[in-house]
Amino acid sequence: MSRHGVFVLEEATALTVPITGKSAVQVVVGTAPVNMVDNPEDVVNVPVFATKAAEAMAALGYCKDFQHYTLCQTMYATNNIYQVSPVVYINVLDPAKHRKTLEKTQAAVSMLRAIVKIPGILRDGLVVEAGSTPLTLGTDYTLEYETDGSLVVNLIAGGQGESAKEISVSGQVLDPEAVTKDDIIGAYNPSTGKETGMEVIRQIYPKLGVVPSLALAPGFSQIPEVGIALSAKMANINGVFKGIALLDLDTEKARKYTDCKEVKENSGFTSEFCCPLWPCFKVGEMVFAASAIVGALISYTDASNDDVPYMPPSNKVLGVTGTCLGDGTEIVLDQDQGSTVNEYGVATAFNSNGWRFWGNYTGAYPGSGDAKDIWLPTRRMFNWQGNTFIQTYFSKVDNPMNQVLVENVVDSENIRCAAYAPDKWAGAYIEYLAEDNPKTDILAGKMTFRQHIAPYTPAQEIVNILNYDVDMLTSALTGGE
Repeated sequence: MSRHGVFVLEEATALTVPITGKSAVQVVVGTAPVNMVDNPEDVVNVPVFATKAAEAMAALGYCKDFQHYTLCQTMYATNNIYQVSPVVYINVLDPAKHRKTLEKTQAAVSMLRAIVKIPGILRDGLVVEAGSTPLTLGTDYTLEYETDGSLVVNLIAGGQGESAKEISVSGQVLDPEAVTKDDIIGAYNPSTGKETGMEVIRQIYPKLGVVPSLALAPGFSQIPEVGIALSAKMANINGVFKGIALLDLDTEKARKYTDCKEVKENSGFTSEFCCPLWPCFKVGEMVFAASAIVGALISYTDASNDDVPYMPPSNKVLGVTGTCLGDGTEIVLDQDQGSTVNEYGVATAFNSNGWRFWGNYTGAYPGSGDAKDIWLPTRRMFNWQGNTFIQTYFSKVDNPMNQVLVENVVDSENIRCAAYAPDKWAGAYIEYLAEDNPKTDILAGKMTFRQHIAPYTPAQEIVNILNYDVDMLTSALTGGE
């Protein structure tokens, strides 16, 4: 069809800038396809800081085999669903330890390109042959990887494999199934001083300057020992900070919503520093651990609300297409069933004009009745306030303990806290009391402040009492007579 006039077309923005925040920095412990990077040994059991998902993919590798390469779940969620950063990744998959032999495998060549449909093939020690002729990397071929993990061998024109119709490869391949719960939990080696797994969380603040306020281990946190250890780490980070562990219930054990209570309790997920989740989530055909999606949701929610964790993530749209068990079996809850799961102290999701996260409780509910511990946003506000106070006034440590210091802390903190009322909490104030600071403490160089904060609890239940107003009806029918 011909057109007549002046026209304007708009293109989609080439790059969406991730929304950033520090109140919900995710720390994800798991496995990555590190065979895809040049020096995989450099990204084993170290904290990898990524300000966007593309950085994580470049540093750790990326493929859509989420079951075996669990860190990729968070890479996808923070790139394709929420666009949020930063994230700290801890990969425990060690090519020197978690590997197996790749027997000689044939692959057809088409247009100087051969695809080996085996994920995890390591570059180190790889042997590529055209017939009986060994080929040389960089001279005869180059390597790359596809998003399903397959190895691509690109033959170089003029090289010895230029005319080959078939090549063969052999060497070593990653074995992610060899990674155990002990690798995730990690340990400290007293002889070498090396830390592995969750023990690496300790390094995040001194190395990167961010507090790891959310921790998750998709694909592993459903193991009781892993979930309990992750909760313990979040209860005491660097001896001073606190955070929340997002834990998945085992969907092999909790196959229906009424199983969640027993599985949660038997797993020991009852800490106020954890949030148990059930079941898994789907995006198309891809299956995610709930923790990978919820971690990104919480980070996005915080960053969208002035980087303060007062806004509950519950009832926010998740950006997923369904809920399921780990094996892909569909789970369809309604609001009533979702609320039943919540009563067990487990968060879930259901579809109400979009799949929504559903749940406000920490793992401490229903065993505890303390409001600061059972409500997820309230617990996180206490964590955030404590973490913020430590970072704000650390520079005052070792200053002369005089009235100037007392007034500086009290005045500064009261001004800061007042700025968040009444929107983000009902109020807060700090005071320095004589009864909290006896002479013995003063002589020992200890000063104690007392702070009162009042975060809002979530509007868990909104009730409207309907009644039939007979007088109103009668008046309408009788004309007010």
